[in-house]
Amino acid sequence: MNRLFGSLLIAGAFAMPAAAENAPGVTDTGIKIGQTMPYTGPGASIAIPGKAELAYMQMINDRGGINGRKINLLSVDDGYMPWRTGNETRKLIEVEHVAFIFGSIGTATQLSVAKYLNERKIPQLFIGSGASRWGNYRDTPYTIGGVRPTYRLGARAYVRYILRQNPNAKICILYQDDDFGRDYLLGAHDVLGDKYSATVTEASYEFLDRSVDNQIASFKANGCNAFISATALDFSIQAIRKVHDLNWKPIFFISNISTSIPTILQPAGLDNSAGCCRRSISGIQMTRTLPMIPP
Repeated sequence: MNRLFGSLLIAGAFAMPAAAENAPGVTDTGIKIGQTMPYTGPGASIAIPGKAELAYMQMINDRGGINGRKINLLSVDDGYMPWRTGNETRKLIEVEHVAFIFGSIGTATQLSVAKYLNERKIPQLFIGSGASRWGNYRDTPYTIGGVRPTYRLGARAYVRYILRQNPNAKICILYQDDDFGRDYLLGAHDVLGDKYSATVTEASYEFLDRSVDNQIASFKANGCNAFISATALDFSIQAIRKVHDLNWKPIFFISNISTSIPTILQPAGLDNSAGCCRRSISGIQMTRTLPMIPP
């Protein structure tokens, strides 16, 4: 991944000399880049890429920069709150005059600034989000999504696997009520078509809710035998724990952003996670049962 980022920056830098006089954030000696990250608040555990990218840019600078220019990555805290993302992004553009926005994390947060950036023709590059809406290049031509498969594509793989195990499965989907979570509903619709309403039971939650325990208990009570947890952060931890506490044994998928051992599975309890969670990798239908011991 870091090699990809470096290659893209190098390609951009070689294209800049002729335009440097007019490009914001680009001088003869430097390239100023902006980024928002949830360094504090409920999303703090997923801000590690920001720290890694800062270190990577410093490594490039220590080796002489790119095409004679040093990279100045301004990585600022938005607390995973769209209103703060808007404020911080405007500062980066209007006060710091960065050349572009790079690698910022969050579906809802980046959606909140996509129109602003595109109206000003400021590139919004490699968002830390797998939402399928980033492929809508006609509405947001200056926006490029992340390098991960879309959540919608993952949901298709989950549902196809479930149906192969049980053609009459009753599927329940817990989803975050934004473009991240709704992609899972779209992916399930893609596979099930007009059978969706008879096959799927939905329940949503808001990012600032305290718990999803009631939704999961309701799923078990309704007889669901397959569970897709389109959740993130603490809600994924809650989902794994609650399924275990209820002694519920559905075919159980968690979103591909919630499979980290140190940030999700260990807090949920590796014993609770073992044998219950599957995921789609690289858009190819693959499943694995999580082991008792981290690999």
